[in-house]
Amino acid sequence: MGGTVSIGQGKRRALFGRARIATLVLAAVLLASFALSFLLGPSPLSAAALFDGLFSGDGMAGVIAREIRLPRAGLALVVGAALGASGAALQGLFRNPLAEPGVTGVTSSAGLGAVLALYFGFAALSPFLLPAFAIGGALLSAGILYLLSRTGAGVRTMVLAGVALASFATALTALALSFARNPYAMSEMVRWMMGSLQDRTLEDLYFAAPLTAAGIVLLLTASRGLDALTLGDEAAQSLGVNVASVRGRIVVGVALATGAATAVAGAVSFVGLMVPHVLRPFYGYEPSRLILPSALGGAALVTTADIAVRLIAPDGQLLLGVVTAILGAPFFLVLILRLRRDA
Repeated sequence: MGGTVSIGQGKRRALFGRARIATLVLAAVLLASFALSFLLGPSPLSAAALFDGLFSGDGMAGVIAREIRLPRAGLALVVGAALGASGAALQGLFRNPLAEPGVTGVTSSAGLGAVLALYFGFAALSPFLLPAFAIGGALLSAGILYLLSRTGAGVRTMVLAGVALASFATALTALALSFARNPYAMSEMVRWMMGSLQDRTLEDLYFAAPLTAAGIVLLLTASRGLDALTLGDEAAQSLGVNVASVRGRIVVGVALATGAATAVAGAVSFVGLMVPHVLRPFYGYEPSRLILPSALGGAALVTTADIAVRLIAPDGQLLLGVVTAILGAPFFLVLILRLRRDA
C-alpha cells in the first residue's frame, strides 16, 4: 500500500517537473517570438530606435512602433491565446479530442457574423458592431453544440455536427461574397475568411484584449468543474458541481474569446486543436491544468506563424489562416487515424 502511494506521488512530482520545464520553455518562446515580431518589418529601424519610439512616441520610429508593429505583435498573442484556451476547454467540455473552435464551427460562425456586419454596413455605423456580430455567431454555434452534448451525442456525432455548422457558415459567407456590393467589401470578406493580422490598429488590440481576457478568465473559473465533467454529468453532480453553470461559463467564455479573435483576425483555424494535444503529455489530461498553458502555447504558435507569413511573403499575399491550415490539416488527419487505431 505504501509502495503504491509513493509511486503515485512520484508520478505527480514527475508531472509537476515536466509542467514547470514546459512552462519555462513556452514563456521563453513567447517572449522571443513577440520580440522578433515587433522588430520585423520593411522599415530599416534598429531595435534601440523601435523600443525608444515605443515608449517615447517621438518621430517616425514612434509611429511605426506604436501604430504598426505593436498592434500586429500584440494581436498575434491575443488571437493565439484565445484559440488555444478555447480549444482546450472545448475538448474537455465535449470529452472529444477533436473539438476546437475551427473544427466545431465556432470560428466559421464567428467569421460569418463579421462578414454579415460588413455586408450590411453595420460595421461602418459603430466599431463595436463587427465584433459584436462575430461574438454572436460564435455564441450561436457553441450553443448548438452545447445542446447536442446535453443529449448525449458521441464523438463522431459532435465532429459531424461541427463540420455541418462550419460548412453552413462557410456557404453563407460565400453567398455574401457573391452579392458583395463593391470590390472593397469583397476583399475585406475574403480576408476574414482566410485570417490575417495585416493592417491592424491599436483600436483592434484595445478591443480584442479585454474580451479575450474575460473569456479566458471565465474558462479558468470553470476549469475545476470541467475536471469533474470528464467523469460524466451524474458523477460531477454527486461531487456538488453545478453542471449547467460550468457548461454555460465554458460556452460564453469560448464565444467571447473566439469571437473577439475572429473579429480582429478572421478565421484562423486548427490552433485550438494542435496546441492542447502537443502540451497534454507535459501537463496531464485534466482540463484545469491545460487551459492556461494552451493559451500560452497558442499565443506562441500564432506569433511564430505570423512571423513566417511576413518572411515568406513580405508583400502580404500569404495570409495567416493559410499557414495554420497547412500545419493543422495534416495534424488533424494523423489524429483521426490514431483515434481510429486506438478504437
